[in-house]
Amino acid sequence: MGIAFFEYLLQVPGNRIGFTVMSLGQLKILQEVITLAVFVPFAVIYMKQPLRMDFLYAGLCMLGAVYFMFRGDLAA
Repeated sequence: MGIAFFEYLLQVPGNRIGFTVMSLGQLKILQEVITLAVFVPFAVIYMKQPLRMDFLYAGLCMLGAVYFMFRGDLAA
């Protein structure tokens, strides 16, 4: 519970500040990318889960989502 509370305390102000720079959809995709970037190494290293192709496929899907959410900003 302590970790979730600490994360929440950082997330709410971060979203309010981030919303002035990025759209709501961009913030959500960024959150999911960060979650996967933290969860996959945690699952493999700490929880001793085997590295699976599903992790790669999920990462590729997220890269596609990042591209489509930020492509208007990349052209500028």
